[in-house]
Amino acid sequence: MQHQTTFIIEDEFHAEQQGEFKTFKDAFSELQQRANIPWNEIPNRCPCTNWENCERNYQIIEYDTTQTPWKELKRKDVLTISAKGTKWTTDK
Repeated sequence: MQHQTTFIIEDEFHAEQQGEFKTFKDAFSELQQRANIPWNEIPNRCPCTNWENCERNYQIIEYDTTQTPWKELKRKDVLTISAKGTKWTTDK
């Protein structure tokens, strides 16, 4: 059986998927672009009514797409964006 994966950016705090990518590198590249967008502008502005005091906690999740439902393989915190600033996760 061939192993196929996909990478999803998810805002963990709001349980919102933010895009599907073929590689981790592609998903990470998207987050690098988002880090340059202000916290109060789409797509970084939180969808909740308390958005000014909330934050986006972006994760990249790797899924095995050969199974239904997809099987989660890895989940990594990558980037948090809020009024306090942009914070990259430092672990590798």
